[in-house]
Amino acid sequence: MSDNEAVVPTGSFASTELLQFVGAIDQLMRTDPTEVSDLESIAELERHLERFEYFVTKAVASFATKGDWAVDGAKTPAAWLLTRCHLPEVVARRQVRRGRALDQLPLCAEAWSEGSIGGAHIDALAKVRTEMTGEALARDEALLVSHAKEMKFTPFCGVLAYWEQLANPDGAEESDMARQARRDVYLSPTVNRMFLGGMKLDPVTGVIVSDELKRLERELFEGDWAKARDELGREPKISELCRTSAQRRADALKEMAIRSKAMPADARRPEPLFTILVGYETLHGRICELSGGHVLSPGSLMEWMDGGWFERIVFSPGKRIECSPHSRFFTGATRRAVEVRDQACTHEFCDVPAEDCQIDHIVPWAQGGPTTQENARLLCGFHNRLRNQRPPPGDQLPPPDD
Repeated sequence: MSDNEAVVPTGSFASTELLQFVGAIDQLMRTDPTEVSDLESIAELERHLERFEYFVTKAVASFATKGDWAVDGAKTPAAWLLTRCHLPEVVARRQVRRGRALDQLPLCAEAWSEGSIGGAHIDALAKVRTEMTGEALARDEALLVSHAKEMKFTPFCGVLAYWEQLANPDGAEESDMARQARRDVYLSPTVNRMFLGGMKLDPVTGVIVSDELKRLERELFEGDWAKARDELGREPKISELCRTSAQRRADALKEMAIRSKAMPADARRPEPLFTILVGYETLHGRICELSGGHVLSPGSLMEWMDGGWFERIVFSPGKRIECSPHSRFFTGATRRAVEVRDQACTHEFCDVPAEDCQIDHIVPWAQGGPTTQENARLLCGFHNRLRNQRPPPGDQLPPPDD
């Protein structure tokens, strides 16, 4: 048997369709992958990969129901899969769990079988299906599937979080409290005297810690860059800096601890500024999230009411603070509003967060484009430069509001 020849299943369990499928896979494997590496082919490969994963999941669900796995002495179908198929336990359990969920999510199963959504969508939808939300999910499944087909996965999860809050408001509050109760940080010495740690934080606490850690890491990066530039006499490459990104993050955490210990006991504690998107339910539906997109239940903000500041931003036309529409740059409240509204680079294939983006005029300022929210969008440095080199289609000033 040659190295390129696959092992074809034989025996009573090998159906004609399976044999044909294996033959087709063998034929595909003899193809040079570079011949199917264009845009359209990659999209088709990914779509059919999801379709095949759906088929395998349905087969695993039937396998789990029939109980053939018990013949070999396995306690569970997942135990059989991780032993016989050499799967990681988390993968084996996920296949069985997804198979069970498909019976309760028929429209999701149909979309997955078409390759329109993926297994991760099934996991997200199955997670919000509880005794309290089951009836509402059956009613709204078609709507949620349509969102899953059209949106990136992360924004879809935000939509799903809002849906869960509306379907079970009390449960959403309890979930946020449960998330906060599960907070945990550990740091333990290892046998080689290094320290190994991890943390699990609720959304608000996580944003506070993450933002400060990134701020300090940025300070260290700028220092490393300036040092390398002085030593080399030119702009350095990332690989020429004295520390890696991982090392800077570790040093930033150390700096946080040093500054904490150095802070006088009577020093004024920082008061966090909360940028929370809140909408009128009768007009726009329930909105409550941090500026980075983390969806919260309103009750989870209660403990911060006395110790934090809350920022109010108005997106509706008129009656809002703007910098001059004739200004060259976006500043002040206008800039902040665009950052909160867009949250990340608006290019279709980018997710760079707002704090690392630039504010771009949709209609260029040099062509008379005003410096207003409606004519603004976030673009990372790369896509802002790319836009100036090759303007994307449809760059025109949005129509004025009535």
